[in-house]
Amino acid sequence: MRIHFTGIAGAGMAAAALMMREAGHAITGSDEGAFPPMSTYVEGLGFPVTWRFDAANLPIELDLLVLGASAKLGGDQNVEVQAARARGVRVTTFPELVGEATGLRRNTVVAGSFGKSTCTALMSHVLRANGVDAGWMIGAISPSLPDTGHWGSAAEVVLEGDEYIVGPNDRRSKFVLYHPRDVLLTSLIHDHVNVFPTFEDYVKPFGELMRLLPAEGLLVAREHPAIRAIAGEAAARIVWYDTAPCDGWYPEGIVYGETTRFTLAGPAGRRVALATTLLGEHNVENIVGVGAYLLERGLVDEAGLARAVESFAGIRRRLDRLTKVSAVPVIEGFGSSYEKARSAIEAMLLHYPHRPLTVVFEPHTFSWRNRDALPWYDTVFEGVARVLIIPPPHHGEQSHQQSGFDEILDRVAKAGVPVEGVETAEAATAALSRLTGDEVVLLLSSGPLLGLPDSLPPVFDALYGRREAAA
Repeated sequence: MRIHFTGIAGAGMAAAALMMREAGHAITGSDEGAFPPMSTYVEGLGFPVTWRFDAANLPIELDLLVLGASAKLGGDQNVEVQAARARGVRVTTFPELVGEATGLRRNTVVAGSFGKSTCTALMSHVLRANGVDAGWMIGAISPSLPDTGHWGSAAEVVLEGDEYIVGPNDRRSKFVLYHPRDVLLTSLIHDHVNVFPTFEDYVKPFGELMRLLPAEGLLVAREHPAIRAIAGEAAARIVWYDTAPCDGWYPEGIVYGETTRFTLAGPAGRRVALATTLLGEHNVENIVGVGAYLLERGLVDEAGLARAVESFAGIRRRLDRLTKVSAVPVIEGFGSSYEKARSAIEAMLLHYPHRPLTVVFEPHTFSWRNRDALPWYDTVFEGVARVLIIPPPHHGEQSHQQSGFDEILDRVAKAGVPVEGVETAEAATAALSRLTGDEVVLLLSSGPLLGLPDSLPPVFDALYGRREAAA
């Protein structure tokens, strides 16, 4: 088919486009207002891409238009969508397309409030490193994988399963379209309050995902009361994992450092010595979940798992070190929700316990911008020495009760954390150019963050240009 992706710089859209190209289809795309790392990533993929929306972008011969779900794309009012429909071309979404294309394969859906991008990338990397040419779709960039999407020749497909809705006219969660045989469920914490106002609303699609599992399937689930409450809805076999000893898989003897080491303990006395350069307890948790799934399914052996875990370089924006020689490391985390932001901060406090932590934070997602989520700011920055906050964006602000910039700043200040608002990259850089040299800086957002992930590291490498002693 000839497929056009409107909004191709969306993480899921780009991954789906790559899968479809490898499956033999001709791909074009367009987008507006995209930002790194996805915009620069898409530019290097070899697709014909236009960075504006225009009916003229559609190929003369077109079989399908795939529309992304971001509010900035304009939905049904997008000129490309309108032109496609006027021509009788089917308009669909990437979850529908991926679900239709992979429906007869052995799909593993990695789902959860957090950890799913890392787990999907790690699982794909381990399979690839062990000679299994599985397909994959990941909503993030990993230096350990050639692309975010891969069709693969094996029956297995690993899909990052997003619980967010397909689009404004389709309120189904994306992951229910993926025909799962197996599920790795990492977490279940209230998120996306703009579309799931209550925790009960949020849990419902996860229960539906459980009910989609066949009797011959496998559910590998994090030990957690909310997950326990819905796991019984699955007809599949259930295997549990945790960071504490449990009736399943868990880590023993964790030693944190530049390389973190632990033993993966499993049923019937199984033990696997593992090492990773990823930071934080949450990444140990991710490794345990992926290891449990792959070993339970017999897709890799223990030695193959250990080799691949040690070589996995993580994913972009998930505690990704950006500086090269600076005495003050600049690390980028992903802060789309409370739990993701808090886990990134806790990882910094764990690995750099004697360094004052400065966080540059952008409340980019609807969840962070919603007035009902203001209590998140009471505790999310605990242990942080200083916070610089960037104003929230304006896209989609009419669809929910958006907090004002001053409200957010006041809430953080009342929590007792030194906070400063910065509205430009220059102001943020100036505020960070007066450090003593023993700090660590965490950039935390799911948005463009004023371009600081690209502009700040060379400044720090020049200002604080000596490699710090091992933390």
